[in-house]
Amino acid sequence: MLSRKMAKSRSFLIGILVLSCWTAIANAERMIYKDPKIPINHRIKDLMNRMTLEEKIGQMTQIDRSVASTEVMKKYYIGSVLSGGGSVPAPQASAETWVDMVNDFQKGSLSTRLGIPMIYGIDAVHGNNNVYNATIFPHNIGLGATRDPVLVKKIGAATALEVRATGITYAFAPCIAVCRDPRWGRCYESYSEDPAIVQAMTELVPGLQGDLPANFRKGVPYVGGKEKVLACAKHFVGDGGTTKGINENNTVTNWHGLLNIHMPAYYDTIIKGVSTVMVSYSSWNGVKMHANRELVTGFLKNKLRFRGFVISDWQGLDRITSPPHANYTYSILEGVDAGIDMLMIPYNYTEFIDGLTFLVKNNFIPMSRIDDAVKRILRVKFMMGLFENPLADYSMTKYLGSQEHRELAREAVRRTLVLLKNGGSSDKALIPLSKKSPKILVAGTHADNIGNQCGGWTIQWQGQTGNITVGTTILTAIKNTVDPKTEVVFTENPDAGYVKSNNFSYAIVVVGEPPYSETNGDSLNLTLPDPGPSIITNVCGSVKCVVVLITGRPVVIQPYLDQIDALVAAWLPGTEGQGVADVLFGDYGFSGKLSRTWFKTVDQLPMNVGDQHYDPLFPFGYGLTTEPTKAY
Repeated sequence: MLSRKMAKSRSFLIGILVLSCWTAIANAERMIYKDPKIPINHRIKDLMNRMTLEEKIGQMTQIDRSVASTEVMKKYYIGSVLSGGGSVPAPQASAETWVDMVNDFQKGSLSTRLGIPMIYGIDAVHGNNNVYNATIFPHNIGLGATRDPVLVKKIGAATALEVRATGITYAFAPCIAVCRDPRWGRCYESYSEDPAIVQAMTELVPGLQGDLPANFRKGVPYVGGKEKVLACAKHFVGDGGTTKGINENNTVTNWHGLLNIHMPAYYDTIIKGVSTVMVSYSSWNGVKMHANRELVTGFLKNKLRFRGFVISDWQGLDRITSPPHANYTYSILEGVDAGIDMLMIPYNYTEFIDGLTFLVKNNFIPMSRIDDAVKRILRVKFMMGLFENPLADYSMTKYLGSQEHRELAREAVRRTLVLLKNGGSSDKALIPLSKKSPKILVAGTHADNIGNQCGGWTIQWQGQTGNITVGTTILTAIKNTVDPKTEVVFTENPDAGYVKSNNFSYAIVVVGEPPYSETNGDSLNLTLPDPGPSIITNVCGSVKCVVVLITGRPVVIQPYLDQIDALVAAWLPGTEGQGVADVLFGDYGFSGKLSRTWFKTVDQLPMNVGDQHYDPLFPFGYGLTTEPTKAY
């Protein structure tokens, strides 16, 4: 009897041991990081414990789509892919084609050992501007003239939908540079010379990412669902203050100047939960920002308690040395040590991966720095729900270039326009223009040209002249607006004799700068390119005229001002040129105010509001107003 009892209890004990073993094995295999019910910090810890150095460095690497493939994503554990300017799956690619491409790369990531999804990023700086048929909104310099953060937030929300329409989850926006010198080729990416306006316009961040929930922890990244995208505050810090506005140059200012002019908008974006911050190519007092540990780690991460990830600019590591890429191992060491978490290495990613692996294995870069970077990247990926929803579908393709978004862009155009002159001191105002005049002339290089209207960062990195995407030119908008009996004559570059002999009631001259971005846009003279000045002279010397300037910044206009009856700064309005005609013809009033000082001559530059010797042609905040006119 006793032996039977002992046998039973032995069997019982063996059963418990087997059960315990099975439970232990089950727990060991349980992927805590894949469980959305578990707090994010626990998920990060669980996943980090499973990762090799190779997998961690892969997460820190962002490559261009042109060198990406399912195999590359799988072999190198790549954490992120981007489209550089003009890097597209096919010319005039549909939203569905974009979705398919992004998903193909994602499937490569999901097929890795741990299945960590990648993030796809794109320069959606005024709408999803790389993509054919997207709504292109006015560039930031125009939005600054609206003084309306609510409008900017709406544009952010619309842009997020159009980015998601293409299967993309990450927008490299907003640019929160404070442009202090219009000679800078990126000045149109800046909302204003005034830090307070730039701060107010950080509402683009909750537009892109969504409003933070109540009591959300300050500095922690946030994306509110499948209709929102990651935002990126850029370029940290001082990019708008370089000497003579030379791109990627040196910003010379003391700590007080840096904090008061260039830093304030970063406080706002961090409070609003911005997920990423991009480092500037520029230097501060001779120190490259991509190598500035004091500011990137010491100030941004430690002092401001930013918890998202810091990303380099395009080949930003290469630019640490002069000439670029002169000592790449040194550049990797400096950039990663400074606190950059994700490195934008569009092409030479294997060189970067090999270099960083060498530096870690030989104790030049501590494992703690790698772990900090990867934790930040994983925090963003978990927070945005990427593990639960890594693949896009076609359900949001309907948002690309939607009529609702085009109407919003048209409203934005109306609000950005600044009326600088409207008749002389004794002359009658020319604007609002009559819709019922018998015959009007439209002239100029920018009147019938979507590419010129949109400027840089449109379809191509530098932009492109011509009707490069879907939209309404200013000429078409004028024809849509005037009375059917009014004859609209378009001649791009008429001579004075032609203008005088044709009995026009008045003329609309639309001229400006060609498309450009970044360094290609740097200009030390800021003159209107030919034939702009001669068109103004030939037309405005012969008939009453309104000149509409399509520029990314104030330009030299004083020599022609006496000939011009009415002058409008239309900035870079984007695809919805109808907004220009809406205001010229009085359906809506002018309300925009200069977000930048308009200089008399370039010799005055840099000149900003509040400067001691402030003597502008049109001061900061200037802008004539008109009332809507219902009858003519």
